[in-house]
Amino acid sequence: MNMSDDEDDQSFHSTRDGYSHLSDVEWDAVERMGSTMGIHAVSVMLEALNRDAQHATIAKFIQNELDAEREKFERLRQQKAAAGGSMHSRRPETLKIDISKYRAGVEEDSLLRWFVELDDAIRARRIDDGDMQVAFAQSNLAGRVKTWALGLKLHDPYALGSLEVFKSRLRQTFEPPRAEFRALTELLKLNQGKRDVHAYAQHLRHLTSCLSSNPVDEHTLVSVFMQGLADGPVKTHPFRL
Repeated sequence: MNMSDDEDDQSFHSTRDGYSHLSDVEWDAVERMGSTMGIHAVSVMLEALNRDAQHATIAKFIQNELDAEREKFERLRQQKAAAGGSMHSRRPETLKIDISKYRAGVEEDSLLRWFVELDDAIRARRIDDGDMQVAFAQSNLAGRVKTWALGLKLHDPYALGSLEVFKSRLRQTFEPPRAEFRALTELLKLNQGKRDVHAYAQHLRHLTSCLSSNPVDEHTLVSVFMQGLADGPVKTHPFRL
């Protein structure tokens, strides 16, 4: 970079105070635009736009980046499928389940319910690779959650290194503070009711997964499970499970 480029770069960064209406995520996107289009071109473009147009332009740029990430995930999926097809004459059947976009709803358990959808879809699609699991999960985010995830990954490509890390970071940022307490309360009062044993066990497993910061010990889980079982052969002869 020559002296003129250095001066342009310093001048561009010094204008941050003049764009205080832009969020940190938006400004990071502006800097990425500068590395792609050229600092001077981006500076001139911003000066020619009003605030609403600036927000819209930056949002479109971020959306294009997300679309590129989604296309990358799809290419990885197709490559993995092609590689698997060449190694095995018969592949296990997969079920393409679509899930709702997570956008940080106001309901206390909205994130927990989305995790259930996500896990079901990953199992049905037989997505075994960790990077592809994260890419699939990220492709089903929306709104400020999608912007947050992209900003996090652009700052540190390994910030969401596995599905468990991805879920943990989402919980820390978007889960209501009383969500774990609510899950624990429901767990301790859980009973089978009209559900079959499998559905009852699955619901208990789901509630257990929600208690990441203060997990329940195995002895307590067994006691809760047995106490909540409906009267019948399963409860009378637990070792047949």
